[in-house]
Amino acid sequence: MNLLLVLGSDNAYNPLAFYVKALGFDLIRYRYVLKAMDNLEEVNPALIIISAQDFPRHWKVLLQFIRSERSKAVCPVILLKGDNFPLEEASKAFYLGVNGLIAKSLDTPAEVDRFHELLRGVVPVKPRCGFGFLFSRPQDKLIITGEVKAISPSGLAFYPYQCALMRDIPIHTELPACSLRAGDAILSPVCKLVHPGRIVLLEFLSFPGNEQAIFNAYLEGASSEEVIQRV
Repeated sequence: MNLLLVLGSDNAYNPLAFYVKALGFDLIRYRYVLKAMDNLEEVNPALIIISAQDFPRHWKVLLQFIRSERSKAVCPVILLKGDNFPLEEASKAFYLGVNGLIAKSLDTPAEVDRFHELLRGVVPVKPRCGFGFLFSRPQDKLIITGEVKAISPSGLAFYPYQCALMRDIPIHTELPACSLRAGDAILSPVCKLVHPGRIVLLEFLSFPGNEQAIFNAYLEGASSEEVIQRV
């Protein structure tokens, strides 16, 4: 399935890409509204995400163009709102046919949960078995626990229960003492912090022995409810 992302700035790209790729979407990004309109038929997206903050004048035009050809049921549209998105604009968005609004940063559990609910309308989900994850801080070996919010072959999004413990971990820090549960298997990947925040993104650097094959096999058979989880 193709997902069309109309996003001008880069700061929101990585979190969005992580969540949608985890569900098996092929991500196509355009930085310009006109190019997105020109290529809509060719891309034939199953879902479109538009940044209202990046295109404050043109998101309505693009949304009207999409809805002239594709209904909300055929092609859901999610609008990324900025910090200052008045109620009047939200009302216009729903009147024009947007399926949902989410914050651009996706840095709170509530917003990730909202995004997950919107994606449920596009990707069928099943009851999850689940992934689990914890790691120890390199500097003092304190254990950091939390919930896996999304997982993909390249890494995971992690919601630490005690976010204060993450503040002293610099970006790009290698985390050698990690424990990842995938079904009944307990794996020991080496990870790297690539995106800090209330929900952090971690990249898998390596797995010992045959654990990479075990992880890949379990992930391939996992349902979308497992790879995108709720708080």
